[in-house]
Amino acid sequence: LTYKHNAADQLRRELSCPGYRCTSITLGANTDPYQPVEKTCRITRKVLAVLQRSRHPVAIITRSALVTRDLDILAEMAADGLCSVAISITTLDDKLKRVMEPRAPSARARLAAMATLADAGIPVSLLFAPVIPALNDCDMETILARSREAGATRAAYLLLRLPLEIRELFFEWLHQHYPLRADHVISLLRQCRGGADYDSRFGHRMRGTGTFAELLARRFQVSCRKLAIEPGESAQLRTDLFTPPTAEAQPASQSPATQFEMF
Repeated sequence: LTYKHNAADQLRRELSCPGYRCTSITLGANTDPYQPVEKTCRITRKVLAVLQRSRHPVAIITRSALVTRDLDILAEMAADGLCSVAISITTLDDKLKRVMEPRAPSARARLAAMATLADAGIPVSLLFAPVIPALNDCDMETILARSREAGATRAAYLLLRLPLEIRELFFEWLHQHYPLRADHVISLLRQCRGGADYDSRFGHRMRGTGTFAELLARRFQVSCRKLAIEPGESAQLRTDLFTPPTAEAQPASQSPATQFEMF
């Protein structure tokens, strides 16, 4: 793993720029902000502290229960409509979770984190992702119901995407762990991508097209309506409270290794 030891300082400088316009920042769109190493380096917490002081909106996407560590910051921001958290849950099947997400918390732990956040007044949503046809799509309705019980008020789902080298990694993993189902899973995925393994078009890459994709969307809509869950990962967050950071005394420049030890 590599990490940006000075991410909070860089963020502070960016928010201080005269031409900066406040829009909600998402942490976790590409890489989970609560990797196991965050327990010691605390980079995400430092970033959140900068956003809190600037009253800047932030939406978090994570599959880690470590997000509850920062409950003090998030609850205060949520009280002003400045943050939301989406918890990603892939399956309720412990065996599938162990082979697909070996270092991630269990679904039980993630649901407990949802409840903790919701009890603190933080808007919580479910991200059911990635959806893999004939592997975990059968869990959709139950995951939605369990998440609603835990306090989630919104939900979204993402169909598995296979860009570039991810395609070969996934196919190898699939044939290794689910050899009897592999061809069927791949066939359904290709049906959702017009016969291809990947479709990069915006609006199609996250949901897919075709009969199976339409059925998936319909199941999701029906369940959300039945459970009174709003579609979408995050509600609109406020931007009118933003105050650019003022000049603050900064610690002396340090090497990444020294910085890591101080965290």
